[in-house]
Amino acid sequence: MSDLNKLGLADARDALRAGDVTSVELTEACLKAIDEADALNAFVHKTPEIAMERAKAADERIKGGDAPSMCGLPIGIKDLFCTKGVPSQAASGILEGFKPEYESTVSQQLADAGAVMLGKLNMDEFAMGSSNETSVYGNAVSPWRRGNDDAQLTPGGSSGGSAAAVAADLCLAATGTDTGGSIRQPAAFVGITGIKPTYGRCSRWGIVAFASSLDQAGPMTKNVRDAAIMLETMCGHDAKDSTSADLAVPNFEAMLTGDIKGKKIGIPKEYRMDGMPAEIEKLWADGAAMLKDAGAEIVDISLPHAKYALPAYYVIAPAEASSNLARYDGVRYGHRAQLAQGDGITEMYEKTRAEGFGHEVQRRVMVGTYVLSAGFYDAYYNRARKVRTLIKKDFEGVFAAGVDAILTPATPSAAFGLGEMTEADPVQMYLNDVFTVTVNLAGLPGISVPAGLDTQGLPLGLQLIGRPWEEGDLLNTAYALENAAGFVAKPGKWW
Repeated sequence: MSDLNKLGLADARDALRAGDVTSVELTEACLKAIDEADALNAFVHKTPEIAMERAKAADERIKGGDAPSMCGLPIGIKDLFCTKGVPSQAASGILEGFKPEYESTVSQQLADAGAVMLGKLNMDEFAMGSSNETSVYGNAVSPWRRGNDDAQLTPGGSSGGSAAAVAADLCLAATGTDTGGSIRQPAAFVGITGIKPTYGRCSRWGIVAFASSLDQAGPMTKNVRDAAIMLETMCGHDAKDSTSADLAVPNFEAMLTGDIKGKKIGIPKEYRMDGMPAEIEKLWADGAAMLKDAGAEIVDISLPHAKYALPAYYVIAPAEASSNLARYDGVRYGHRAQLAQGDGITEMYEKTRAEGFGHEVQRRVMVGTYVLSAGFYDAYYNRARKVRTLIKKDFEGVFAAGVDAILTPATPSAAFGLGEMTEADPVQMYLNDVFTVTVNLAGLPGISVPAGLDTQGLPLGLQLIGRPWEEGDLLNTAYALENAAGFVAKPGKWW
């Protein structure tokens, strides 16, 4: 078989079981593709030795006949996940040289299931960004191009390296994390599938924290079936994470029937934005029509507090970030600034943090510290928390009224060029999260499915939002949408 790296998880798993291919062959194909794709800057720490060792072990396990679904499948791990003995920098200068002595729960579960780690993937620094332009490793680059234009495009963020790697067939799938849309927005930008499960479904232990009440890990894959396979391995209760849910993990793949007859799909009127591109508007209408044709009932719904989601998110997330990032002080691990004669501990903290953190992280830490400070705590942070509760209640009301899933656009536009959204106006960049942040604030599962191309030939995604803990049902609705949309476009290889 040629082009083994172009397989998805399900196809590769079936080929492995049938003996048509070995994990070593799959892994070698991916490692070769990675080495030829430095122009994308997706993989920032390559681990070929670990990959080959795990592939050989997986082949033995498959021969033994007791291998789980993910066994032998080569994947990439976002640099936010701590991986034992392998640099885990969260794409930040302040964690330079940090090699954890432990493995994150999610990456451990994947390793235990026999998945093969190819290396660590680029991302926005500390997951703060929507374009993968805040990374200490430099920008990740989308494998897609606009028409005949050579301008480099963003693969989205913060899981930009994961998105670029999966779309360019450098790995069969990748882990991502989603705090305000960081799985779903990049997935939409590069034409792949990305699911953020319910908050608490995947353990956060060993994942470098950005905003603890919002962060959630999830898979980024080539299709919905692959997302179901990988998500099942990533989920599960973890005593080391106090927010991890002690719930049984269903067989998500077995729930993919494609039958959504009688399901109620809500269309929120608040998501119709002024100035929304006609292409996004049309894609949304087409998506609703596809689900209706598949037997679902389309109903108009209202989420009245959705318009406050973005400002609430950009108060809560930086507040939690400023608290979480206080631990990076240059004392025990990571970067430490060179000190002048007579400098004390205060100067060491100040210089280390000034040198180690990039501009976007510094901006958010300062915003977060400000909204938590005396005199502003009630005006900003507490008010944002109250708004968050109202947003959650809106969703609860809609689901209580019998709605099974909610359909929205995933992003307000197709991918933009690197450097097109300038540092001068960070708010422009923040607006990229307008359709995705509500899902994190309410702790709900959300999935992005590629559904079409814009006039310049770039992918556009649709988002489905599900009921809490019902990822299986959500994946099935996404599966029906995927089948109806029939998206098969791939980027032309220029790298």
